[in-house]
Amino acid sequence: MGSGQTVAVFGAYGHTGRFVVTELRARGFVPLLLGRDAGRLRALAAAHPGLAHRVASAGDPASLDQALRGAAAVVNCAGPFASTAAPVIEAALRAGVPYVDVAAEIEANVDTFARFADRARRAGVAVVPAMAFFGGLGDLLVTQAMGDWTAADEAHVAYGLSSWHPTAGTLASGTVSRERRDGRRVRYTGGRLEYHLDEGDLPVLDWDFPTPLGPRTVLGGFTMADVVTVPSHLSIPEVTTYMTTDAARDLAGPGTPAPAAVDELGRSGQTFTVDVVVRSGDRRRGVVASGRDIYAVSAPLAVEAVQRILAGRTRTTGVASAGAIFDAPDFLRALSAHLTVASRWSS
Repeated sequence: MGSGQTVAVFGAYGHTGRFVVTELRARGFVPLLLGRDAGRLRALAAAHPGLAHRVASAGDPASLDQALRGAAAVVNCAGPFASTAAPVIEAALRAGVPYVDVAAEIEANVDTFARFADRARRAGVAVVPAMAFFGGLGDLLVTQAMGDWTAADEAHVAYGLSSWHPTAGTLASGTVSRERRDGRRVRYTGGRLEYHLDEGDLPVLDWDFPTPLGPRTVLGGFTMADVVTVPSHLSIPEVTTYMTTDAARDLAGPGTPAPAAVDELGRSGQTFTVDVVVRSGDRRRGVVASGRDIYAVSAPLAVEAVQRILAGRTRTTGVASAGAIFDAPDFLRALSAHLTVASRWSS
């Protein structure tokens, strides 16, 4: 357990940040509440008596340095990560503490690997981007599916979401990513990330998810952060992600409401299935995970990462994805209270 170690949470009052704060407390850590809105910080602190809060802004390095004083690690939950990731990583490196974020923004994650790989490695500081449902979970599942393979020809990650009611942070991050792409789409093919102009609709495909979800239509090439995390450490030249069409329509719909809590933990009623297939020649391996609420499950993913880093249960240092820095099967087993994971088939 956390043994009373202080873990700073930047963006603590956001939707995912609140789940992270609760998960840290449940594991014996002491969350340090950080953000730029003093009023929202005070309100969150009032709901968690005894927790300290500090105002800090990504645009004010001195405030970040002050905010991280005494912290053993920092979890960044404040998007858009195009604006927050680099400043908070810089502060973590200055403080010499590990950094974890829940960024689903492809470009922000690319920037983290490109800008900080050498510096974080030289400093001996772990920096783990996309340690959340998108990017982190898919990477862990692909890594587990690979098993003893050192390379594969393809990896496919299909997201079967019962619905997708986006948070304000998700919508803001999506807007930033679209602006950075300037109307282009992104894919990982031929061993590299590729931006391309394509005026047509994404292909609609049939995907045979395991029961109870069953067959669903998905959008092919609905590209998520796994195209950054997976090839960062696995030799797979083709990485493709898919999204159920109903969830994609929810995300794009102007009237789709934000997620609403339906239980005492604050989780929504959304369920998910993530179906992963890797292929090497004629051989295929599959792993599937299922659970509830993509935002809520990001908290145990991120906090498990922090706990393992602080305990020294890591395979590398510097900037690394979940599958590279952690023992993927063991990590997923540790989340059995939140995720059901099973090998689907092997051929």
